[in-house]
Amino acid sequence: MIKDVSIGRYYRGDSILHRLDPRIKVILFTVYMVAVFMLTKPVGMLLSFIVVTALALLSKIPLREIIKSIRPIVFLMIFIFVINVLTIREGQTIAKFWIIEITDGGILRAVLMTLRLFLLIVSTSILLTLTTTPLKMADALESLFGPLKKIRVPVHEMAMMMSIALRFIPTLVEETDKIMKAQASRGAEYDTGNVLVRARGYVSILVPLFVSSFKRAEDLAVAMDARCYRGGEGRTKLHPLEMKPSDLVWFFILLALAFLPLLTEWIFAPK
Repeated sequence: MIKDVSIGRYYRGDSILHRLDPRIKVILFTVYMVAVFMLTKPVGMLLSFIVVTALALLSKIPLREIIKSIRPIVFLMIFIFVINVLTIREGQTIAKFWIIEITDGGILRAVLMTLRLFLLIVSTSILLTLTTTPLKMADALESLFGPLKKIRVPVHEMAMMMSIALRFIPTLVEETDKIMKAQASRGAEYDTGNVLVRARGYVSILVPLFVSSFKRAEDLAVAMDARCYRGGEGRTKLHPLEMKPSDLVWFFILLALAFLPLLTEWIFAPK
């Protein structure tokens, strides 16, 4: 199961979203994220879901890859849904048992909160991680935050650290899977026994994983030092980012789609 985590994984393809300038994708994701948090009505959430579905079709990413990005947060989505149902008491009461009261307003709020988290995770995967390489993502962030260099903010170094972090997430996931299989063959238990037994089993994973992570970090630092890396000052790029006219066209189209659910809520809002 853990090897199916898709965070930080790039799905190679030749779709519109794959070819889109990464700076535009970062801006669009930021706008879409803000718009989703501002949605409060079911009609807006439904339209936002349709927009994400359209993005998935444009990206030409198989459904199984998108599902992989949702699996790690299924438990969190269920937890958010249950907490909202049990704690929010708005509208008419549907069921009541002792101090627990379930209302139609609480169910509606729980559905909206869960759907909001779902849309954010799926849009992150489609717009950023699955259609953009970590290197292009770092270049996009460095370009967008370039003006901060004038106040001595280490933009290049920050973008590079994010790129390295994204690049090593799949590596650490694979390393964790290997360690779990190795420890399970030695008798470690992860799904059986009481809480202490399970905790002891996970400790046998964390220790070698931390040791392996520090070893990889040290090897990377030595490799960068051997290549005389001294930061972003004066460095050039093999493939510099170029904004094409088609990128601007798609930017305005996707920007309109991002604002469509929010605009629909404002139009149909009670006067």
